[in-house]
Amino acid sequence: MKPKIIVSACLLGEYCRYDGKTKRMEGIEELLKEYEVIPFCPEAPIFGTPRERINVVMTNGEKRIVTDETNIDVTKKLKGEIERFLASHPNADRIILKSKSPSCGLGTTPILDENKKVIAKGNGLAADLFLQHYKKSEISDELSLAH
Repeated sequence: MKPKIIVSACLLGEYCRYDGKTKRMEGIEELLKEYEVIPFCPEAPIFGTPRERINVVMTNGEKRIVTDETNIDVTKKLKGEIERFLASHPNADRIILKSKSPSCGLGTTPILDENKKVIAKGNGLAADLFLQHYKKSEISDELSLAH
């Protein structure tokens, strides 16, 4: 049985980003050939592709996921989709997430204030939940693979 790896779907070449594009990573097939690959994108199934961009916004000391133009708080909806994924994939040996993403960013996601000014860099919602759930898994982003 191959070890399981969860990978942000956009890195695998899926056209699931907010702008309808992909962030396919060169050479990803070679890197993943020893694994059972589980693609992950919590945004596309619930918001569609393309879609309005979302941001991590600090509101009253709490990170919230808010749509960029319409200012709708979608934290609960996105968290529910991530939790469904975690329930259906309780174990993973390794995880590679998309940097800077409001869902998947690992210490690289812009955290905005209520005026949409960057106040910090942090984790996306899925990255936070993955760190809590997959405590024994190696979790990184595509930037760490380039080194």
